[in-house]
Amino acid sequence: MTNIRREIRLLLNGDEVALADVRPDETLLDLLRLRRSLRGSKEGCAEGDCGACTVLVGRVSNGELIYEGVNACIRFVGSLDGCHVVTIEHLKRPDGSLHPVQQAMVDFHGSQCGFCTPGFVMSLYALWMRSPEPSDREIETALQGNLCRCTGYEAITRAARAVSSYGRVTEDALARERDNIRARLAAMHDRKRVEIGEGEDRLVVPASVDDLAEVLAAEPTATIVAGSTDVGLWVTKFMRDIAPVVFTGGLEGLQQIGEMNGTITIGAGVSYTAARDFLAWRIPALGPLIDRIGGDQVRNMGTIGGNIANGSPIGDTPPPLIALGATLTLRRGAERRTLPLEDFFIDYGKQDRQPGEFVEAVHVPIPAPKAHFAAYKITKRRDEDITAVLGAFHLHVTDGKVSSVRIAYGGMAATPKRARAVEAALLGRPWNAETVEAALPAFDEDFQPISDMRASATYRMLAAKNLLRRFLVETSGTGKPFTVKRYEEA
Repeated sequence: MTNIRREIRLLLNGDEVALADVRPDETLLDLLRLRRSLRGSKEGCAEGDCGACTVLVGRVSNGELIYEGVNACIRFVGSLDGCHVVTIEHLKRPDGSLHPVQQAMVDFHGSQCGFCTPGFVMSLYALWMRSPEPSDREIETALQGNLCRCTGYEAITRAARAVSSYGRVTEDALARERDNIRARLAAMHDRKRVEIGEGEDRLVVPASVDDLAEVLAAEPTATIVAGSTDVGLWVTKFMRDIAPVVFTGGLEGLQQIGEMNGTITIGAGVSYTAARDFLAWRIPALGPLIDRIGGDQVRNMGTIGGNIANGSPIGDTPPPLIALGATLTLRRGAERRTLPLEDFFIDYGKQDRQPGEFVEAVHVPIPAPKAHFAAYKITKRRDEDITAVLGAFHLHVTDGKVSSVRIAYGGMAATPKRARAVEAALLGRPWNAETVEAALPAFDEDFQPISDMRASATYRMLAAKNLLRRFLVETSGTGKPFTVKRYEEA
């Protein structure tokens, strides 16, 4: 019989906290502000967009203690078992004076009204710990998920560059106490399932992946929450009842990524941040794409498996993975099945996932050395914005002709979808402008996009066609990316 614990255990700043009365939809921000009177973290947007609620969450992964910025407004308390939550109130020097990040923000006038300032400080704190002398690009990437309406960002970026002149990372409390914190968190991991609440109104934190399979077999309609970057909005924006909830974010068995025989296997719980460098190394086009998924906080929380299981027609990872020929492993109890990723998406809001079944892993073939692969994301603003159109292209050219091609789009249909008619129009023909132009009418066979707040149907169709043209330009001639980047030559 499974051992069950009836409380969530975590470290909150320096205190050990045990919570036996956690609601399935209780957010970390509500815990901090309403229950613990830690009001430095603010609610600005309640959707993980503005960063005013940013805190750090530390967790032990493969024996290493990792701290990452997260959005407390959409992070659920149930996902924090065995974690260390660090808020703005915990920052200080050993003598009690302002922390180096705080002092730099003061001296460089990085704050005006102050509402967003705690979130900026915590994002810069996370950056400072991993990169004490950050480049301008690293600073801007770290602050993608933080918005300021008053100061403008130049003063804040000047402060970020200067933090190390106020102190050393090795002298910081989280560095000096790292071994102690790791030991305290390890002691909390008793390998028991956590269950809180009764009947439908309860939350479950499985002890392992096998335990997850057992839980879902008994509760096939439960809401599975990994990173909560989408489910969090179901609660904060749509007031949906999500109970019972099964939290999977702490399962290390779902957080492995590796390569074998030319295929990358990504556990369903691998976050964008954890996957980014590995994927960028083996499939370079995926690195810049991941960099444009939300802000740092969203990338730290959101998972590739969750992005797939969600089934959104504008999810950023399915189109490139479909173009690469990815497959999914789905599990129910002890049984597993594998299917092509493109077949997983049936219709809007409907996926080929049976009751009690969950996405366990995604398998991504690495493109051949001479293959061409690219993914392009179109949004209203460059960073931290939701996709209007996303096109992904995987092409082999032999003796000047298209020998194989896979094209997939997001934002063009009710699901992420292959452009099969366009592919057929290209296959076997010379890879040149004449072939591409002749293939463009086939888009009308593949897609009938809608108009919404992100883009009109006319714009979407034109953008989709232009992305194919762009792919031709980038795979011909110099092969340089057809874009201007701030920190490198285009």
